[in-house]
Amino acid sequence: MGVLDGLWHLLNFFAPALGVGVMAAFMAKLLWWRDLKSVSPWRMAAWAVLAASIALLVGLLWTGRDGKMLTYGAMVLVSALALWWAGWGTRRG
Repeated sequence: MGVLDGLWHLLNFFAPALGVGVMAAFMAKLLWWRDLKSVSPWRMAAWAVLAASIALLVGLLWTGRDGKMLTYGAMVLVSALALWWAGWGTRRG
């Protein structure tokens, strides 16, 4: 495998985390626009993508292969938790 092939494998591995994180952040911003008026959607997306990426890596290490439904379920769950934390969890009052 060449360097370019390795890069494509790496990008395709993290593509679900990027898609879920960005879409979930902007959908949350759209649904709860009054509550999340002061929070940047890019900040929420960054936290969600980071959490989903970590879930993908842990799922790969735990199950030994990519693409397990358990891993994708964990990715959705930690993305939701990261969005909650980035949107509502850091507020004081």
